[in-house]
Amino acid sequence: MKDIHDIDFHAVVERPLTVRESEEIRRLHKELADEYPVVGDDLDGWYIMLDDAQQVSPPRHQVYPDLFDNSWALHRAHIKAGYRIVLCGPEPEQVFPVPTWPELTAALEAERRFIETHLTEYPDYCVLNLCRLLYSYRTKDVVISKYTAAKWALDNYTTWRHLIEAALRSYAREAREEDRRLLETETERFYQFVFNLTEEIEKG
Repeated sequence: MKDIHDIDFHAVVERPLTVRESEEIRRLHKELADEYPVVGDDLDGWYIMLDDAQQVSPPRHQVYPDLFDNSWALHRAHIKAGYRIVLCGPEPEQVFPVPTWPELTAALEAERRFIETHLTEYPDYCVLNLCRLLYSYRTKDVVISKYTAAKWALDNYTTWRHLIEAALRSYAREAREEDRRLLETETERFYQFVFNLTEEIEKG
């Protein structure tokens, strides 16, 4: 099974984007998705204000102002852990606050709510992200990819091995018909298992 990658980025701007600039950025992203679908489809970018980047509350997207980065604490944790390439500007340590565990759990809860509402729409993504949630609560470490967390869950929760393997194949666009059937029938049950287990972990 090959590793799975997508590209996340944050572009920090000193002033609000103009309407024209936002339109040009949306056009650029569409062109990238059309011309380079493997990369363009998985290009997850946030354009945020510098003032917002220095705060702990989720920053507003400058191109899509109705959106807020509810995974902001998780993104900061990854950046602080060295999972970043700085193309220009200051080092992130000079800008982004260090996330606390309460902030991280709030972000994990936002992830859980998103998963809950998309179980039937994106079952492979949901299964892999549930593995990441479980790993994060179990280890108190949020800096891990969905793929690596799924490999960890394969070793630690063998009851769900077939479902996780099906999700990995589906996410890599290698799903078989039996994988699709398994994801359709078992994803919601896996969600409930992870939800109950993480609740127990948090309660101690």
